[in-house]
Amino acid sequence: MLEGEDLLKALRLHWEYSGKDEDVSHKIYHHDAVLEFPQSGERFEGVENFREWRRRYPARATFHTRRITHREDLVVVENLISYDGGPWMFSLNLLEFRGDLVAHERIYIMDGWDAAEWRAPWRASGPADPSPPPPGLVGP
Repeated sequence: MLEGEDLLKALRLHWEYSGKDEDVSHKIYHHDAVLEFPQSGERFEGVENFREWRRRYPARATFHTRRITHREDLVVVENLISYDGGPWMFSLNLLEFRGDLVAHERIYIMDGWDAAEWRAPWRASGPADPSPPPPGLVGP
């Protein structure tokens, strides 16, 4: 699997070009990669299939990467995603590598929520993630 800066460079390139140039953004996948969305129950087999529907996606997605964590052949990417300049939603991508390319990806996208006040006495004073959305973009 890619390591260090090579891994970060490949992942940054993927999200930088997602929605702009799908040929470039999909270079991180094996030809037989699998993409799954557990929330909708969808499974796409083969990069050609999910690259093609992404080319036709009806909204423009903007990403803001908050954190990348990896162990052995698994990479977890925490992103914020905004569709057509709308509110930011949380996105979690689980990327399983085979060699230097992604063989399996699972994507979860969800709305954020306000913290429950009753938990305040036990909550840390700082935020869970100090990485806010990029300035100038609509979002939480």
